[in-house]
Amino acid sequence: MTPRQRFARALNFEPLDRLPMVEWASWWNKTVERWEGEALPVGLGVEGTQRYFGLDVMLCISAAVLGPEFPNRLVTDEASYEAVRPHLFLDTRINELVEAAGKLKARHDSGEIVIRLWLDGFFWFPRTLFGIENHLYAFADYPDLMQRMNSELADYHRRSVEALCSVLTPDMVGFAEDMSYNNGPMLSRAYFDEFLLPYYLQVVPLLKEKGIKVLVDTDGQVEPMIPWLLDAGIEGVYPLERQSGVDVARIRRDYPRFLMMGGYDKMVMPKGATAMRAEFERLLPVMASGGFIPSVDHQTPPGVSFENYCAYMQLFREFATRL
Repeated sequence: MTPRQRFARALNFEPLDRLPMVEWASWWNKTVERWEGEALPVGLGVEGTQRYFGLDVMLCISAAVLGPEFPNRLVTDEASYEAVRPHLFLDTRINELVEAAGKLKARHDSGEIVIRLWLDGFFWFPRTLFGIENHLYAFADYPDLMQRMNSELADYHRRSVEALCSVLTPDMVGFAEDMSYNNGPMLSRAYFDEFLLPYYLQVVPLLKEKGIKVLVDTDGQVEPMIPWLLDAGIEGVYPLERQSGVDVARIRRDYPRFLMMGGYDKMVMPKGATAMRAEFERLLPVMASGGFIPSVDHQTPPGVSFENYCAYMQLFREFATRL
């Protein structure tokens, strides 16, 4: 199987020769710097590092919502949003996405690479503009502005997806949200339904129509939000951080067809091969059940040595075939 075939079959609960082996996010700069000081060849870049370790190549593309000349200041009210609005949702960014896709098309068509499309989510994007604390107040203080931001974002996403799919169809989309923390969601179900759900319902059906798997990237304890995401048409979630108490076995039990990516507790990686093997053993029943692509539950931290990461990859290769 090609990496792309393997990825698609995994997310469709279909038989595999082995599970996909991916790092969905690139490594922290400090992690790479450490490894380059130990044994990793210098300057490999994201794809080169994936290939060096024997991972399936997974690349991320996006039509960034903020233009490169976006002013370095936060939105505080309607007037300040109007001031930055000319720097948002630019057709030039969509054109750059299409151009980038064209350069990857041949390798994607051959199945050599997996492509993940990044879309700013409807929690993430207003937070980017308002800043973290003011965004949480804005649900009450600037509801009309929040609705406008997300309405315009949904329109931009639809235009981006249509343009991209004229060249190639990505294998998955990840809505960047980060709307949960270690104890659960950062917003209420009522706010989710009012400010996020309508816009998911404008974009998700188009993605599914194109045959793209639809997942959400949200850190922390996401399990209470899964019913909300299902109502929005979301098919899965990542990175499933163990330190927040996420239990992939419990998710599989409660939501048998819900897709998952991540789940491997990065905090065991500095502890050596025995601890890493135990973590794979913990995940193995869910790995064998389908619809789950194991991966570090966020970027591999710089506390992980080159030697330990190589041991992790050796174990990953072993367990990826134990289906």
